[in-house]
Parts: sequence; C-alpha cells; structure tokens
Amino acid sequence: IGSINEVSKRIITIPADADTTIATFAAAVSTSAQAYDVEDVKYIRLTNLDDTNPVNIAMVGASDTASFVVAAGHSLVFGSPDDLMLGEEDTTPAFSSFEDLASIAVDSGANAVDVELFVASI
Repeated sequence: IGSINEVSKRIITIPADADTTIATFAAAVSTSAQAYDVEDVKYIRLTNLDDTNPVNIAMVGASDTASFVVAAGHSLVFGSPDDLMLGEEDTTPAFSSFEDLASIAVDSGANAVDVELFVASI
C-alpha cells in the first residue's frame, strides 16, 4: 500500500469474560487518547494468537455493529475504516449509507487470549 509511513503493532491480552475495546477511530488522532485517524488508516489486521480458543471481534460504527468469530491462529483483515460498514436486518443488502468504523472490541469468552492488532496509516 503506497504512502504508508505509520505502523502500529500491539499484542493485547484480553482477560477472560471481559469485552475489551482495543482500538478507536476518529476524525483526528487528537480527538481521543490513542485514536487512529479514520481517513489515514489504510490497513487493519487482527490476529488471534491463541493456539486453542476462538475470539469474537466486534467492528463498531456509530449506529451499526458487525461481529465475527476468529479461530485460533487466524486473522481478520480490513482496509480503510472510512465508510467501512453497514449493518442490515434482512438478507437483501442495500449497499448504501456505509459508516465509519468507530472502534474494535474483542470478547475472549471464558479464556484469556492474546490478540495482535496491526494498523498501517499514511
């Protein structure tokens, strides 16, 4: 991805039975502590480093949430969080009115797990 000049890589231990927000996205990095600029981020990768247990990942927008199960040792990859998501209640996608990603939360279930967050920005 061209023009990448900022990379953030963190390994976060998610406690058992504790939903944990591991990243926030905003209009500017100065908006909140450790926020990523929603327009500058170009690549997001979440990797479940556990060798046995899956984790649940929630991509949270202003009004919608999308949740995914990530198996042990697997990754979830996204591009830019700008206009990334749209939650719908039926099985006929409208493909309109996408919203920005606001945060990423992880649910580890009954076991503590390590998750790697990798973010690349311009």
